[in-house]
Amino acid sequence: MKDSKTKLKIWTVILLTVGVLLLAAGFVTMYFENTGRARSGARVIDDVSQQDSAKSEADKELQDDEENSSVTDGDNSDISNIDDSEGSEEVVEEIAEEVEEKVLIPNPYKDYFLENEDMAAWIVVPGTVIDYPVMWTPEDEEYYLKRDFNKKSSAAGCLLLDTDSCMDPLTDNLIIHGHNMKDGSMFGSLLKYEKEDYYEEHKYIHLYGKDYEHVYEVMAVFRSQVFYAGDTCFKFYKFFNAQTEEEFNDFYENVKEMSVYDTGVTASFGDRFITLSTCAYHVDNGRFVVVAKEIEPGGFYEPFE
Repeated sequence: MKDSKTKLKIWTVILLTVGVLLLAAGFVTMYFENTGRARSGARVIDDVSQQDSAKSEADKELQDDEENSSVTDGDNSDISNIDDSEGSEEVVEEIAEEVEEKVLIPNPYKDYFLENEDMAAWIVVPGTVIDYPVMWTPEDEEYYLKRDFNKKSSAAGCLLLDTDSCMDPLTDNLIIHGHNMKDGSMFGSLLKYEKEDYYEEHKYIHLYGKDYEHVYEVMAVFRSQVFYAGDTCFKFYKFFNAQTEEEFNDFYENVKEMSVYDTGVTASFGDRFITLSTCAYHVDNGRFVVVAKEIEPGGFYEPFE
């Protein structure tokens, strides 16, 4: 009986011990699971917090960039305005300097202008004998046809500016007539332009007016004639001013087409010309004509006192 009680006690202790151990194990398991969940949750919260923080920093940087961009754009706008203003001032200053730098020089033909008020200009074709005064008498175009510069009788006469041409105000086309003298004087050498080699060596014509040196480049060389009034054809000697572009093109295209060779010189509406005309004998009332386009001017002259 005593042994049975002793065994019962032993089993009771064992069972209680096992129960305690199982209970303890359960607590331990619950503890670690809760700890893991807590740690996992903290990590998630920390990640979200870090993302929010990063997003917040990014938004802040973006906002700062936008503000800086706004400020920069504004600054650039201001700078641009300042630069434009400064640029405009510089342009004005440069123009003013150019005007100041354009020194007026004495007119090399001043004495001739003062000696004879009928002189409209002085013409020079470098390398040729053409170096003469050009007379203009609109009341009597032929006054100097058989008179020299001093109004004395002369078979060679003077070079004549057509009465419908004018130096002041300057017409679009200045037509100058001159005798085809056998000795080569006046416009006696003009027919040499029929040879292209001669043209290559004498491309430029200088006309010295009261205001400045007009410079021309030969554009066309051709033979023509003085037609009857009723003839419906191109008459080079009727063009003085281009009222319209069509009128300009009619003159320009005709003289280019009639030219005995292509000089390569072109012109457009608004350009001005000089036309040199002398007698030629290929037909009745024949004319040999040289047309040149005005290019960059030479020196500007001091006004006469």
